[in-house]
Amino acid sequence: MHLPTPPSLPALPGGVGMRLLEAADPPALARAYRDDREQSAPWEPARDDAFFTPEGQAAVVARRLEARAAGTDVPWVIVVEDRIIGTITLNGIVRGPLLSGHVGYWVDSRFQGRGICSAALASVLQHAREELGLHRVQASVMPRNAPSQAVLHRAGFTLIGLAPSYLRIAGAWEDHLLYQRILH
Repeated sequence: MHLPTPPSLPALPGGVGMRLLEAADPPALARAYRDDREQSAPWEPARDDAFFTPEGQAAVVARRLEARAAGTDVPWVIVVEDRIIGTITLNGIVRGPLLSGHVGYWVDSRFQGRGICSAALASVLQHAREELGLHRVQASVMPRNAPSQAVLHRAGFTLIGLAPSYLRIAGAWEDHLLYQRILH
């Protein structure tokens, strides 16, 4: 199943844009992840050095584009003047009676606190509702990640529970707060 192409997305704050992930993106993604590697490490799974190379990102991009073609993911990149500064992905899309997906996002620490994630998330939620017909979008966040929780609250997500030892982050199993946003 191929998902519909998102409509033109509005510009995000500060001249930031958003577009679908492309097969040509691995070098730019590798650079973006390398540039923010130290700052994002406490919030991300432990990554080997290969992840931060164009070849490592080529494998990641190929998987994400395969998932898009299968209808389970919609991966976007967040850009400033054609430079990738983050990603936001609607993944794990399930059809049938659930009509749900999960959203995850990352923005380079130098661009945080400017409303970029909030604007990108608003665009993704609009696409999920209007183009994909999803009923619900879920997100998970570590209890100590107050900025990400604030992004979810601003977007109308509600807390639905706590998942102990939910994801292995920076080499340790971390509890996560589970959020959802009912779209219609």
